[in-house]
Amino acid sequence: MDFFSVSKVAWFILSPSNALVILAGLAFVLLLVGRRRTGLGLLGLALAGFLVFGLSPAANYIASPLEERFPVFRDDGRPVTGIILLGGAEMPDIGLARDTLAFNEAGERVMAFADLSRRYPQARLAFVGGSGALLSSAPPDAESTMIRNNLVALGIDEKRVEFEPKSRNTAENAAFAKALLDPKPGERWLLITSAYHMPRAVGCFRAVDFPVAAYPVDFRTVGPGGLNDTFSRVALGLDLTDISVREWLGLVAYYATGKIGTLFPAP
Repeated sequence: MDFFSVSKVAWFILSPSNALVILAGLAFVLLLVGRRRTGLGLLGLALAGFLVFGLSPAANYIASPLEERFPVFRDDGRPVTGIILLGGAEMPDIGLARDTLAFNEAGERVMAFADLSRRYPQARLAFVGGSGALLSSAPPDAESTMIRNNLVALGIDEKRVEFEPKSRNTAENAAFAKALLDPKPGERWLLITSAYHMPRAVGCFRAVDFPVAAYPVDFRTVGPGGLNDTFSRVALGLDLTDISVREWLGLVAYYATGKIGTLFPAP
């Protein structure tokens, strides 16, 4: 299998929420076959994991270094050549079925894209991203199709937007975006993605010699001074844990395979 397929299979097993369920399942199997002591031990470990990563502030502390790596963008008056929106905020299965916009928790990416398109009317616009799913009934270009179909609702002139609908992961986002946009030395391109994803995204663009200015959105923590809040539902804490751990593992995997030049890219 290629890197894309291996990464998807590995993440299914290693994602904390799935790993805890697998651990609990193994514990029940051991209890059924009479391995009471080991089974109870693993079951207790799984339950502790659900409590720690689901309800405690642990997820905030895992996510915070990722989100604080690149500061919020401040307009300094310098001209902007183009604006790149990375896919991942869209729910194309729902959006295309209902012929409307449908976004997940990262919908701020698209809101920022629409806002910047108005603030920089001369800038080129690009949507970059195909399907990142290993198994999906939706066509690979479903995300870009949904965005294209709703540009009027977003207040964006379709003629301004260039689409790259084939990239499946962040490394391909960067490589395919460069091939599409052909950036020139001295140009300034803004890159919109979730704050927790920005270090890996910027690292990938740098690796293909495409300098970008970070425009982080979709923050999941309130900042370094407010990380001790607990979660009201286990699902909330586990979701943030999954997202954050995926990014840390992604940084390690991308660095080990040469897809980024430094382990934790910085401004």
